[in-house]
Amino acid sequence: MSGTLRVLPLGGLGEIGKNMTVLEYEDRIVVVDTGLRFPTSEMPGVDLVLPDFSYLRERAEDIEAIVITHAHEDHVGALPWVLREMDDPPPVYGGKLTMAMARSRLDEHRLREVELEDVDPGEIIEAGPFRLETIHMTHSIPDARAVAVTTDLGTVLVTGDYKFDQTPVDQPGPDLSRLARLGDEGLLALCGDSTNADRAGWSISEATVGPHLQQVIERAPGRVIVTSFASNVHRVQQVVRAAAALDRRVALVGRSMKKYMNIAKSLGHMHVPEGILVQPREMEQFPDHKLVVMSTGSQGEPGSALRRMAHNDHPAVELRKGDTVVFSATPIPGNERAINDTIDRLFKLGCTVVTARDEPIHASGHGYVEEIKLMASLTKPRYLLPVHGDHKRIRLHSQLAEAVGVPADGIFRGENGLPLEIDARGARFAEREQSGMIFVDGLDIGDVNDVALRDRRMLSADGIFVIVATISEQTGQSVADPEVIFRGVPFTDEAEQLLDDLRDCVDTSLERAATEEIREVDLLEKVLHDDLGKFVYDRLKRRPMVLPVVVEV
Repeated sequence: MSGTLRVLPLGGLGEIGKNMTVLEYEDRIVVVDTGLRFPTSEMPGVDLVLPDFSYLRERAEDIEAIVITHAHEDHVGALPWVLREMDDPPPVYGGKLTMAMARSRLDEHRLREVELEDVDPGEIIEAGPFRLETIHMTHSIPDARAVAVTTDLGTVLVTGDYKFDQTPVDQPGPDLSRLARLGDEGLLALCGDSTNADRAGWSISEATVGPHLQQVIERAPGRVIVTSFASNVHRVQQVVRAAAALDRRVALVGRSMKKYMNIAKSLGHMHVPEGILVQPREMEQFPDHKLVVMSTGSQGEPGSALRRMAHNDHPAVELRKGDTVVFSATPIPGNERAINDTIDRLFKLGCTVVTARDEPIHASGHGYVEEIKLMASLTKPRYLLPVHGDHKRIRLHSQLAEAVGVPADGIFRGENGLPLEIDARGARFAEREQSGMIFVDGLDIGDVNDVALRDRRMLSADGIFVIVATISEQTGQSVADPEVIFRGVPFTDEAEQLLDDLRDCVDTSLERAATEEIREVDLLEKVLHDDLGKFVYDRLKRRPMVLPVVVEV
């Protein structure tokens, strides 16, 4: 054995989402997954959160391949932004459904020249000093794979998201035998999914969800609106089957829901009976008890179909008393508030709401404690780097692995940006690399430390004052009454008096600046900013954004 293998997580550690792992050997790179996550309530105006991939931008010419484990946003969503930063993008590998969904994303960004290659499980890809193999796993989307990356030093297995579902919907079970052979051959390192390291026992099979969904739909007196992740093809399939069994029609609502179903149908992952689908605009032609609506918005996302329905803002579906809304998903950590708000509004409209707390209508796509232990037992890694989880779950994963025989000194609880270096002498953490978050606003990438985000928080909390001062170019003295404009500032009773006092404060500040012979406009604006900011805080005990504008005449 020779050389040093670096495993560098750029996302997915200490958090849920934006999974990205870089493997480096002999100065060449393979990237496994390019995920994103959605913004929290503390990120106003931000559409998406990407991992900071500055390291890859600077090493673009060294990248041999990108491998995507499956087509969920937290594993593939950042791919367009990563690729468009590269003059000569590397080939991207994944399962057929994964690549089809990735292509639809790249088409939206007009990245049609990127080489996307379908690979079958077990197929070997030579990429510089790496031998890549994908291994069939089960998850809440078809075509989920683990990725085995082999170098002269040994093999690293990146599990991706997985569960050991022995009765999945419309696909074979996980390839346990290949995982066991990797263990028998001597697995160097395991980068294992930690998402459900806090949930005891075994996850339930996706196949058990369908009958319960059918029972919920059968009991509903009127329309049923089922919401889940658009990419959860198996769940959509089970809703369609239940509707067919109950002689109901199905309307798909949400652009991504329609797009993913069309892709899944074309690749044989979904089977839809003839005539069961109707357009949302045709729903009024059928009685309510003959309809099922399949919708996006299970996480309360702003702009999603269900969120718009809950706010009476959807162009095609108007919810009413008698409708039953079924949440066939569980909240992603951080989304609870948005989901609760959506549910409350649904109750206000008179809807009946059914969640996974009420009925077993959701199966997690991630393995529970016993499955995490089984993965470690099958693969018998020399080193373990738990990934895909917050710090709590990473610690729990470490304890589970130690319980089934992984040596304690071979378990590394890492962080984003902290590379694990492995060579013939052993493994250790190396010097930290740049990592963090990149914000997307529209289609534009923001700076890693986005000043606009701080400004938006300030505006949302305390509002804004705009003060326009007109001064003499010769003397610097005020030549007109200052104009004061404010928005979002919480005061009413003394508004007129405060505005008068603000104008007096502007005049006083300008007189002081003139006395001190401060003439430059930018310096005058700074003086006004500081004086007015102090004045407003003293009066209101708030810190709104203060924007002074000085006009010379």
